[in-house]
Amino acid sequence: MNTTKTVGLFAALAFSVVVCAQSGPPAKSIVERLGYPANARLLVIHADDFGMSHSVNRAIEEALENHWVTSASILVPCPWFPEVARWAKAHPDADLGIHLALTSEWTTLRWGPVSPQPRDSSLLDADGYLPLLSEYVATHAKIPDVETETHAQVDKAKAAGITLTHLDTHMGAIVTTPDLLKAYIGLGHAYNLPVLLDNRAEALAPGSVLISQLLQMNPGTPKSQWLDAYKKMMAPLPPGTYQLIVHLAYNDDEMQGATADHPNWGAEWRQNDFDLVRSVEFRKFLKDQGFVLVAWRELAKALPAQ
Repeated sequence: MNTTKTVGLFAALAFSVVVCAQSGPPAKSIVERLGYPANARLLVIHADDFGMSHSVNRAIEEALENHWVTSASILVPCPWFPEVARWAKAHPDADLGIHLALTSEWTTLRWGPVSPQPRDSSLLDADGYLPLLSEYVATHAKIPDVETETHAQVDKAKAAGITLTHLDTHMGAIVTTPDLLKAYIGLGHAYNLPVLLDNRAEALAPGSVLISQLLQMNPGTPKSQWLDAYKKMMAPLPPGTYQLIVHLAYNDDEMQGATADHPNWGAEWRQNDFDLVRSVEFRKFLKDQGFVLVAWRELAKALPAQ
């Protein structure tokens, strides 16, 4: 992932997407603007960390091909990005975004920047990697370095032939300060892509809200309660648009080694999420609840004309 690894940054927030300025809220809801009844519940099932490892890639590819998830986002700096690029070329209709990374959180699986940052770059730790924690980014990162690196990540994916549908943020690092948030919003404008943000962005870029709330598993949930926890989370949701973030992988030697000292979002967690999305019971729950599965490509159609 880890989208919420740092101090529960995203777990406590309702998330929205702000992509372009407008004078006031739209007359119709996003659900209605996409042609659905006003009481519909639209759901993006989104897999984070595509490219982190071969194990993650195997699981996400299987989930996308079987429509167990509807979207995924790519960690471009990671060592298994080339495998993602090859798969994406063979699956041009896949809904893929960039999981913008300014951190490298696993102590045994590290990655550096895509751009040629100097050794004294504000984005690098003492070992030359992207830092472990989002807090480091918040206190050290200089905006020119951030802009250089995030543009490089998007450009590398585009150069590899990957068609992008959105941008989001790894560990929330790029939304930890107002200046970083501005850079993130600017990146979305530069590439004309929707970006996943929390409501704090409204003051900087009032515009179209595509996601009503972000959903994901909370740390501390035992495996035996995994499915029930998701059901309790999702069943009471009112009409709107939602993104369920899952972290998929096989609980194999590769993932156990990479995440050995991180049980949260680690190997077992990812196997639990993978087992969930491919389970007949979970898919029946979604159908019985009337959730309409969508992807970012479809959500973007509700954006106001620029």
